[in-house]
Amino acid sequence: MKRAQLIGIAIAAGAGLLAFVGAKSAMKAPPKQIVEQAPLDAVQVLVARSDLPLGQIANEASFRWQDWPKDSVSPSFITKSQRAGAMKDLSGAVARSPILTGEPVTENKLIKAGSGGVLAAILPPGMRAISTKIQEHTAVGRLILPNDHVDVILTRRARGRNGSEEHVSDTLFRNVRVLAIGQQIEAKEGKKNSEGNVATLELTPRQTELLALANQMGEINLALRSVADLGGGEGGPQSGNDLGKNNQRGNAIRVLRYGVKSRAYGVN
Repeated sequence: MKRAQLIGIAIAAGAGLLAFVGAKSAMKAPPKQIVEQAPLDAVQVLVARSDLPLGQIANEASFRWQDWPKDSVSPSFITKSQRAGAMKDLSGAVARSPILTGEPVTENKLIKAGSGGVLAAILPPGMRAISTKIQEHTAVGRLILPNDHVDVILTRRARGRNGSEEHVSDTLFRNVRVLAIGQQIEAKEGKKNSEGNVATLELTPRQTELLALANQMGEINLALRSVADLGGGEGGPQSGNDLGKNNQRGNAIRVLRYGVKSRAYGVN
């Protein structure tokens, strides 16, 4: 074999070897990148293990500890580092507002046994609860539920200018929160209140006096308000029209005792 041929064969073999090595290198998987995760700075927070409806009595099984990002922990949260025995301490407490599964538990959402009833627990400071009789035709077919908002209307008899008797309706209060229907303080989905014959309303102290008087004057009707009205900026029960505003006799009742006039009771 000639020398030129040997050189050609050697060059071809070397080129083939280089091509094989290059292809093998290209087929190798890239080295795995190991990413180290920084440990999460978390705090164990007390949360509800299951839903706690309004008025339900909690026990130790109602709660659990859950890791929570430290930066997102509110001062109102109950943490294990500060209150390791919180589950036992809150056993027997009553939910004063609904608590969802996994929701952090706070002191203002529970009321401990012996601190008052459930209705007293859900009343805002300074407000009062007062009941009034309702019937199907005076309470929207008994379809009004707890936490609905209503207008309170009084229908009564009054003397006209010519001395004849007539019926007058006046809106006493607007945007009044319904606390309970009968003994039900939480709405049950798909059920109407066919058994409740009284509605308990949330009013100011003065308004409770006026409603108590109005209950003796005539028939109370509740007009249901739309949910869309709740965002209108009204922060609570508002005074309505003055009774007898268009009546010259006014809206006062003057009681006579042994022929002597006593104080006048107004409802405006």
